[in-house]
Amino acid sequence: MAFVVTFLTACQPDTQSMTDLEKIQERGVLRVGTLNNQLSYFIGPEGPTGLEYELAKQFADELGVKLEIKPAYHLTGLLPALDNQEVDIVAAGLSHTPSRLKRYNAGPAYYYISQQVIYKKGTWRPRNLQQLIDKGAELTVVKGSQYDYTLQQLSKIHPDLKWKTSATEDNTDLLKDVSEGKLGFTVVDSVSLSITQRLHPNLALAFELTEDQPVSWFIRKSDDDSLYALMVEFFGSFNQSGQLASLEEKYFGHIQSFDYVDTRAFIRSLDSKLPKYKHLFQKYSKEFDWRLIAALSYQESHWNPYAKSPTGVRGMMMLTQSTAKMVGVTNRLNPDKSVYGGVEYLRRMVERIPDSIPDHEKIWFALASYNVGYGHVMDARRITQHEGGNPDSWTDVKERLPKLRIPGYYKYTRYGFARGDEAKNYVENIRRYYQTIIGYEAETQPNQDGSAQDDDFQVISPMIDLQAESAALSLEQDNESLSLEETSHQ
Repeated sequence: MAFVVTFLTACQPDTQSMTDLEKIQERGVLRVGTLNNQLSYFIGPEGPTGLEYELAKQFADELGVKLEIKPAYHLTGLLPALDNQEVDIVAAGLSHTPSRLKRYNAGPAYYYISQQVIYKKGTWRPRNLQQLIDKGAELTVVKGSQYDYTLQQLSKIHPDLKWKTSATEDNTDLLKDVSEGKLGFTVVDSVSLSITQRLHPNLALAFELTEDQPVSWFIRKSDDDSLYALMVEFFGSFNQSGQLASLEEKYFGHIQSFDYVDTRAFIRSLDSKLPKYKHLFQKYSKEFDWRLIAALSYQESHWNPYAKSPTGVRGMMMLTQSTAKMVGVTNRLNPDKSVYGGVEYLRRMVERIPDSIPDHEKIWFALASYNVGYGHVMDARRITQHEGGNPDSWTDVKERLPKLRIPGYYKYTRYGFARGDEAKNYVENIRRYYQTIIGYEAETQPNQDGSAQDDDFQVISPMIDLQAESAALSLEQDNESLSLEETSHQ
């Protein structure tokens, strides 16, 4: 995708006559306002991440300029920065409201959310707005948010509706307050609830307040549409290329299902078990994010160094005897050796993943291979290609993995029957545990400087600066014979 842009050649350009796009190009920096949270923009130990950040980085790259992120901790400071021309774009997961559309130009929708009333499990649950009103209950929402606007409109029909606003707390703060019983109810969007439930599983949906609403970027309204036109073109091309779907799968693909009991157990283990083994995950993670290795280990053994399956896999990383021998581990019950061996085995899996697969998705294919075997994952890619899907997309391939246990499919594959449905769930569980650990670390160790800025931001992924050296595997031909490690390690 390429954009045709106009550069001014005058030595001293007249900024008054420049378009918004030309000003950005002259400055050499795209300034983007966003919210400092786990979904939009967050600086972890290895650098910045977030859906809005990655989209903004792609857009800045297309414009040929650097990206400057200007994070706000609360919504009240976000749109005024756009009004004051401190930022060029606001990209913060904001949905459309009539007041926003009147003041700003909204870009194309890139996902949809609904507004939901949230309560704490074990307390009274209102089934609809009228029950909430009849009970005399009060809602608390972020001041100036789309939820505030929705309640204002609803109050015209329901004059007894009660709510208050907070200018110092965001969605995450209010959800935490509900979880801890400090607030009775709040209103947030469906994505915020799904993400926060991983850390506060006693949060629950009371009822939907709205239908699905579009989420967009916002820029200032003016007669100059140069920046707006390129933004529309960017999202159109990004969507058509499949990159938008891939990015949304990265951030949303694992949050669709929620297991209350499992999440509660995991949260308890974060307090009781993780501190004991965290140093091992950090020690051996190498090119991987240590939190991903911790999530993998929890999925395998629930951080039990003496874990054993009926098939004979043992230890923190549940290695088979053959896999342990291959990676040089002699004692699978030694946590230190087990974590080392598991990371080494995962690294070898990643090295084999075809280079045609995007770097940030290679890890999901590798984890599936860790569980069900590399050859079976390649079979799932072949099924995906045969059915017209993208064999390099985790979104497409994970939906075909369950077909590996259907005779009408597996009897035509190279490596036959496999419990592909378990491999799919295996990876998605790890992704959820991984995101929960990120949130847990941020909440219990709030020493991240979310305001830090770096013109040379790099996209973070579960693999950090991994240089995969393996050649791409042909989907049509694979003459390499499988050794023991290429079948399921379990």
